[in-house]
Amino acid sequence: MTFDEYQLFTETTAIPPKGMVIPYYAMKLCGEAGGVAEKIAKVYRDENGIFTRTKMNELALELGDVLWYITRLACELDYNLSQVADLNVENLRSRKARGALHVSGDSR
Repeated sequence: MTFDEYQLFTETTAIPPKGMVIPYYAMKLCGEAGGVAEKIAKVYRDENGIFTRTKMNELALELGDVLWYITRLACELDYNLSQVADLNVENLRSRKARGALHVSGDSR
């Protein structure tokens, strides 16, 4: 499945609240990203940093939730995932060319 096919699929599973779709997706994205961080932290706390296949699968499912919210936000902003990826590649190439990959701030 391509990212753009995935994006079309997510439309069939989206049930956002009326009137606050973008803020809702943004807040849920933050929550899901936190879930990824929590699972990783627990592997370091409880499993001595050893990622078993089961833990990696659990993480992959959490990453899928993050991807879903990223995808829905892109849709609401009238972008497809290919466009978002292309913009990111262009931005990273520019940063690299300017030696700004390790610089902080939005205007790197």
